[in-house]
Amino acid sequence: MAATKPGRLSGRHRRSPEVRTTYREVAAIPEFRALWLGQGMSLLGDQLAQVALAVLVYSRTASPLATAAVYALTYLPPILGGPLLAGLADRYPRRRVMLWCDVLRALMLAAMALPATPFPVLCALVFCVVLLGAPFSAARAALLPEVLERDRYVVGSALQNVTNQAVQMLGFAAGGAAIAVLGPYRALALDCATFLGSALVIVAGVRHRPAPLREDGERPSIWRMTLSGTRLVFGERRLRTLVLFAWLCGFYVIPEGLAVPYAAALADGRLAVPVITGLLMAAMPMGMVIGAFFFGRFVTPSGRLRSMGWLAMLTCAPLVLCVMRPPLEGVLALWVLSGVGAAYQLAANAAFVQCVPASGRAAAFGLVQSGLLAVQGVGILVGGAAAQRLGPEAVVTLAGVAGLCAAAVLAMLWTESRREIIAKVRAATT
Repeated sequence: MAATKPGRLSGRHRRSPEVRTTYREVAAIPEFRALWLGQGMSLLGDQLAQVALAVLVYSRTASPLATAAVYALTYLPPILGGPLLAGLADRYPRRRVMLWCDVLRALMLAAMALPATPFPVLCALVFCVVLLGAPFSAARAALLPEVLERDRYVVGSALQNVTNQAVQMLGFAAGGAAIAVLGPYRALALDCATFLGSALVIVAGVRHRPAPLREDGERPSIWRMTLSGTRLVFGERRLRTLVLFAWLCGFYVIPEGLAVPYAAALADGRLAVPVITGLLMAAMPMGMVIGAFFFGRFVTPSGRLRSMGWLAMLTCAPLVLCVMRPPLEGVLALWVLSGVGAAYQLAANAAFVQCVPASGRAAAFGLVQSGLLAVQGVGILVGGAAAQRLGPEAVVTLAGVAGLCAAAVLAMLWTESRREIIAKVRAATT
């Protein structure tokens, strides 16, 4: 036997290479395909319905304020009711929660699609439809780690992320043309059909699982579960860090909220302001699609966790360069690069799942999702107010500086607490 050279490890002591899951492997799992297809159907219908709702409200009221107020109703319910209703998916079987949410939303959209529905009732239905999205999303997020284990979860999340961003871009782009042909009421009826289709796919493709039990075997009230989820998320250092990583999007979402005034500042006669606005709003989602695809396909599971801090800083660092007032092509490149960095959310999500017990997963996810909507809304609101005085380029730059500083602090905190999670990931994928 040949002697091992000094300074080199023998094969017996080398680390086994980590096995990377492919997109094809994940897509071959029937339950994941059902969840994936149902999500894509309902999301496409929702994008169409958002445009239809805006057109419908404006045609009824001729009021920009009423139109904006109804659109705002799509953000308010998850922030208020998400942390509370998300706990339903920890108390009852998650498949059943998803089915009931789909069926109830389909019935409400059917009522919204009736021309005789009064405007106040329409607003109430919008609120309830969006509110039921919170327990559905929490149930689905909590169920996915049971369908996709280990590295499959990250790759499946990346595939869903790519699909969701593509569907959103397609839905907004084609929404206006589709409504011109169908009309707003038929578009709402189509959204109703997508929820029924999602329910049928779940019935056919997702198997029943009992509700998760706590270690003590009890099933506490929804209120107690909500409080328990809050203590769980904010009472443990690693989870707090991961949640703050997720909420970092409150900084890098600001450019999208300022796309219209930014487009007006960039307009030079070559392209119309609405065209530039569309390009700007599509830049970050395009970067997210690129980043999620490559991050999920070509980076090892432990490598994703190690690079999370650097990618989080990448989401904000390109925005700092907007201070140089580059032309449209430069701004688009910077914003796409910022979107690429947002792939760190996949690793943060996977690490979060590793740290949260199954019995409290839905409540924890619901809390994080509600916080995500809140920080995005606050970020856009503060950015818009600041842009009134400073201009959109300066505000985007300041958002980049503040986000970069916050990401750097989180990266240092994460370096201290990631070792245990990386060890678990390596053990599960070698």
